[in-house]
Amino acid sequence: MKPASLPILLMRMRAHVEKQATPLPSPWPTFVLFFSFTDGKQRAEVVTVTGPDFATAWRKGSQRVQRLAAAKKLNGRWLRVDWVTEVEEMTWSALRALLEVTKRNYFRRGISLDRGFKHAFLEMELNANAMLYGGAAIFGAVLNTANFQRYAAIRHGLKDLDFPDEGQVQVFTTLGAFAAIGSPEVFSLSGTDLYAGRRVIERLTPDHVRALVQSGSSYLATQVGPEGRFIYGWHPCFDRQINAYNALRHASSLYAMVEAWEVTRDPVLKEAIDRALGYLTDVLIKSVETKDGKMAFLVDERGEIKLGGNAVCLLALVKYSEVTGTERYLALLEQLALGIVHMQDPETGKFSHVLVYPSLALKEAFRVIYYEGEAAFGLMRLYGLTRDPRWLQAVERAFEHFIKAQHWRAHDHWLSYCVNELTRYRPLEKYYRFGIQNFIGHLDFVIERITTFPTLLELMMAAQKMVSRLQQQEDMRHVLDRVDIEKFYRALHTRAHYLLNGHFWPEFAMFFARPERIVGSFFIRHHAFRVRIDDVEHYLSGYVAYLNYLENES
Repeated sequence: MKPASLPILLMRMRAHVEKQATPLPSPWPTFVLFFSFTDGKQRAEVVTVTGPDFATAWRKGSQRVQRLAAAKKLNGRWLRVDWVTEVEEMTWSALRALLEVTKRNYFRRGISLDRGFKHAFLEMELNANAMLYGGAAIFGAVLNTANFQRYAAIRHGLKDLDFPDEGQVQVFTTLGAFAAIGSPEVFSLSGTDLYAGRRVIERLTPDHVRALVQSGSSYLATQVGPEGRFIYGWHPCFDRQINAYNALRHASSLYAMVEAWEVTRDPVLKEAIDRALGYLTDVLIKSVETKDGKMAFLVDERGEIKLGGNAVCLLALVKYSEVTGTERYLALLEQLALGIVHMQDPETGKFSHVLVYPSLALKEAFRVIYYEGEAAFGLMRLYGLTRDPRWLQAVERAFEHFIKAQHWRAHDHWLSYCVNELTRYRPLEKYYRFGIQNFIGHLDFVIERITTFPTLLELMMAAQKMVSRLQQQEDMRHVLDRVDIEKFYRALHTRAHYLLNGHFWPEFAMFFARPERIVGSFFIRHHAFRVRIDDVEHYLSGYVAYLNYLENES
């Protein structure tokens, strides 16, 4: 990176910003601009400038940014410029009340400690430094005074800050623009709504989605160590590694990587998949000899055998076998499937959820609903590969239980996957009706949910395949009579577009402690922007399915 990169970015940005920036009324400065830049390796430096006209403010900001970059020997890889569009003055007491009714990390406005914007913070600065985050147990945003004081000292040199109830504070909104070295584009950034702060994309195209699949899967590839074990995740506000591990999520993340590799054929991704697959089969999966023969189980670090663990092993190994053509894992797949059948009551179809390794003693009859849909889906995918009737029979037994227990009320994406797969081979009305019940009462939630909730896209994409097939079956079309097809597709596209808000675009990542580590990944905003392998996995699987849908529709 050459030192001249910042002048290039500033030159490219100026016309774009000048065209859109508008003056503020008195008593605030006429123009307030924030210049944020980073080399990608460290948290962005942010410079705030004001001026009586745009030209003055831009000149001041441009000069200060270049002086700061030279002083710190920073090369500007990414540059973002935000300008204030509206300001509201309120007391700290009123702000606290506003934060309390705003979901944590969803406060999308900046804060200035004074009318002159001498000491101001962008929304992304507040959230990326956990200044309004009180922990996962608290619903709303909250003033985190320790984190606020910490960053205020770094950013503005402020010491001994207090937040008196009747003290005045300026709460503001912005629009912005972003540019990066290596790209000719200047991206407009959205304002104060739930899309705030990221590039404006009016309509998702296959190229957009393919790029998301590429970046998300490339991120996962970087998290696979030489021995095949993942780095489980990161808390990006302060670049803290999540040291826990979960064998089930190792396997399910591997499944999503194989799905993505089928799209990208990226050799680096394939190498990471092979390392993670080796760790799965050599370390995490254990064989057990029983009176009914040899079985295999995914064993977690606490010695637990989870029904969902065996299921996602099936998914990963079946998908890998399909896309590579290998027959290497057929024997292991059978042993894993036998392990699932061992956990099923042959009379009722009901599954046991958690066993103890190696005794196979029952630890928990039920843990989470997801395990059951995973198990049935895994068996169906294996049936699709081998056509062994044992697996289809086990799934049909399971569905007798699912229907009786009204499992469709959970609106589980795994059940959506499974019923779609089941109806490919057993197109019975009772299964189709279950599949429709699994989503029909959930469409408003899919449209309106403010968290990204990536499994909702997976739910919709699996349902879309089933709906599409139903529309082609003359004798089954009546099953769709209760479905508002227009609303169904509106929900599907709305959720796919909304997931863009959970992607670590560079214009988001630049404000966190180590941008290069997280850029291109996906996060969970209300968990302090947590990036965990299974978080990324669900975004990936949803977008792979959405890409296939878009390409087939075009």
